[in-house]
Amino acid sequence: MTAAGLAWLRHHMHTVNTLNVYPVPDGDTGTNMVLTMQAACKAAEEAAGEGAPGVQPPAGMVAQALAGGAVRGARGNSGVILSQILRGFAESSRQLATIDGKQFAAAMRQARETAYKGVLKPVEGTILTVIREAAEASGHAAAINGDLRFILETTLAKAQQALASTPDLLPVLKQAGVVDAGGQGLVFLLEGMVKHLRGEALVPSEQEYAAAAPAIQPNLEAFGDEWGYDIQYLVYDANLDESTIRQRLLEMGGDSVVVGRAGSVIKVHVHGEDPGPFVSFGASLGHLDDIVLENMTLQTLRRKGEWSEPVPSIDTAAPGMLAARDSECPGIVAVVSGDGLRKVFESLGVCAFVSGGQTMNPSTEELLRAAERLPVEDVIILPNNKNIILAAKQAAGLVAEQHPEGQGGKRLHVVETRSMPQGIAAMLGYNAAATVEENLRAMTRSAQAVRTGEITTAVREASFDGIHVQPGDIIGLVEGQLRCKGEDPDSVVMQVLGQMDPEGAAEVFTLFYGDPVSADEAGALYETVQAAYPSCTVELLPGGQPHYHYLISVE
Repeated sequence: MTAAGLAWLRHHMHTVNTLNVYPVPDGDTGTNMVLTMQAACKAAEEAAGEGAPGVQPPAGMVAQALAGGAVRGARGNSGVILSQILRGFAESSRQLATIDGKQFAAAMRQARETAYKGVLKPVEGTILTVIREAAEASGHAAAINGDLRFILETTLAKAQQALASTPDLLPVLKQAGVVDAGGQGLVFLLEGMVKHLRGEALVPSEQEYAAAAPAIQPNLEAFGDEWGYDIQYLVYDANLDESTIRQRLLEMGGDSVVVGRAGSVIKVHVHGEDPGPFVSFGASLGHLDDIVLENMTLQTLRRKGEWSEPVPSIDTAAPGMLAARDSECPGIVAVVSGDGLRKVFESLGVCAFVSGGQTMNPSTEELLRAAERLPVEDVIILPNNKNIILAAKQAAGLVAEQHPEGQGGKRLHVVETRSMPQGIAAMLGYNAAATVEENLRAMTRSAQAVRTGEITTAVREASFDGIHVQPGDIIGLVEGQLRCKGEDPDSVVMQVLGQMDPEGAAEVFTLFYGDPVSADEAGALYETVQAAYPSCTVELLPGGQPHYHYLISVE
């Protein structure tokens, strides 16, 4: 059922993505939910494969594996909430060999409870509303008829009704004329499950494609040695054609370059020594999905028996992987997008990095791996994006469950930074000699003292507070809210600064220019800003962030 739900959600992923209310190039809800469910289904398949051949695994075990995979693979707020739904369902059905209709309804009620508990301030008109009303409908249906299909069909019907009501509960949805994206994704999941129980056709899943292909075992010795990284990803709505992308990849030093298009999707495959620049380049083209990185050097060495697995350690000489100064000093993990911004965080003492930000929300598992690599017990995570905070909190919660207080192990803490400028400000409040609790308080205060502006290109039509934007318009945001638009980045920067500092009380403006802007263009804007605000200190730094012309910090 869940595999069918994933297939149906994947088929409608672009539809869910287009429901994102704001026109900014941000982490898309549909993509995040698909990636979360892919991790869930992969974990369930692996768990089922560990049993005896031909023996059906217990339903409770499958549910547990689904939840575990979803929690670790969760991306974005929608993915985290979805993982909590699966987690609650699994808690209720943990001991069950099979699940009947009434047990399904009970598991749905637990899914609702766990989802609401996973959000500090639940907001109605979101995916939470859909799971709440769907769970209530499951219980009512189970009291009438214990047939699982009847219960699931009733659950779906109520979920669809709840989804239709989300604009009435959340004004921003009504203003945009859309339903909630996360709620729509959940409805698609339920629709796929119902279609499976009815025996209706679904779009072919990856498993079905694989099953149709002959199972050929390659002779690895027939291939030559491969070195470096194999890098693959999909790009949606790329702003360059295939031939230009192929040429750029070759100029970057890529090898074995393959670029193909299917409708609005471009598949990129390239080999290179460092995956970072190739992934960043892809992110600058459009929305990334199905990112695959494989270390061919290690694959070759393992195949030849020339590699033994080392004990994980921190290389203090590796850029961006600085060891903590002493055992009392907490490590820092920062989510960063852009080489320039990464260097800024490095200079402030950040210990480890996770690539991500707008359009690239890292999973809970990626945050966990980064924290686990640090040789300290206390690790502070800086999400630096509002859509990554829940995943960071989920990572901290998983560690707390594995290592209850007083039983050793790591402790993860989250400073809820909602932007890169807030993350930088938080690091300015960090004191290596202070305790973890003192640092958490100081870093939070420092982050909250900074206001953030963003300049980017609208990716969809939208209207907010009398501002109507079309795809391609340059737009300005203040604290994540659409405030203005213009024909060029410079004029929008000046509008944003005027709104961020209407009374001229600010002391410092810091502008981080991204990939869409050249150094010369940024330098010219710096002169304009300095002339307009002669009493204010203006700083200009290369951020290297994709999609966003400028990130602005006002203090």
